[in-house]
Amino acid sequence: MKRRRAIRAFVAALVVPVLLSCAPTTRLAGPDVAAPILTGDSFLTRDGTRLPLKSWIPKAGRPEAVIIALHGFNDYSNFFAGPGAYLAGRGIASYAYDQRGFGAAPGRGFWPGTTALIHDLLTLNGLVHRRHPGLPVYLLGESMGGAVVMVAAASDRAARNVDGVILSAPAVWGRVTMPWYQTAALWLSAHTVPGLTLTGQGLNIVPSDNIDMLRALGRDPLVIKETRIDTLYGLTGLMDAALAASSKLSLPSLILYGEHDEIIPREPTDRMLASLPSGGKYRHRVVLYKNGYHMLLRDLEAKKVWSDIADWVGG
Repeated sequence: MKRRRAIRAFVAALVVPVLLSCAPTTRLAGPDVAAPILTGDSFLTRDGTRLPLKSWIPKAGRPEAVIIALHGFNDYSNFFAGPGAYLAGRGIASYAYDQRGFGAAPGRGFWPGTTALIHDLLTLNGLVHRRHPGLPVYLLGESMGGAVVMVAAASDRAARNVDGVILSAPAVWGRVTMPWYQTAALWLSAHTVPGLTLTGQGLNIVPSDNIDMLRALGRDPLVIKETRIDTLYGLTGLMDAALAASSKLSLPSLILYGEHDEIIPREPTDRMLASLPSGGKYRHRVVLYKNGYHMLLRDLEAKKVWSDIADWVGG
């Protein structure tokens, strides 16, 4: 017995320092140093981080509403170029920015932490309200961006200043819906080889039926092609929080999902939908697209999705 305890102690003495020295890296936001500012092509956060920003504003007349759009994992603000231009033609202004760690934003490739992502979104929401006083403001998120929107929407700040949310294939694949060996492997990898990078090659996953668009993403230097293990670990934590927040989603919501989605499985999506608050005072609309894939906003039938968003916001 003493020998076994000695062996376990010896193994722990070897393994624990390794795990501690290889903890996941998170590029957390710094302390508040300045008032946030919204310019023509960037958004300055409270900790002084400058996030690239794109906007699509109706050319004539005052906009009827405003959308703040958040991109998905490893993507950036350009994801909204098509829908942004379309919505501007329907009288709806849109803003999209590169979230920390993605696109041309600082900390590229490193997970910034869920708290920073939420604070950035809610801060920009306040700035957009000041730029467009009196207009309804909606938060739109695709995949990872949808998860950020869901967690943000559960806050008191969002309840006071957000008129509704639009979730396109929200990333709600939390650990409770993953097999134990998958979560165990992710934890072990994140704590032993956090800097190891992975690609999606060989997985045979089809994110969209728009092949030309997918090829363009493959050539785009701002789209991340190799992902750190600890960034995936951080994303999973965000998805945990988003799934948990679904029961608190009291804001009016439009939820979009493609029947051919191979990125976010149907099981966690159904679990999220079943968790939504129910009752006459809640306004949740779910749209399933028979020919839709994960990247609904850029699929071959994307204009149908854009039209559904415009109709819901205008309604």
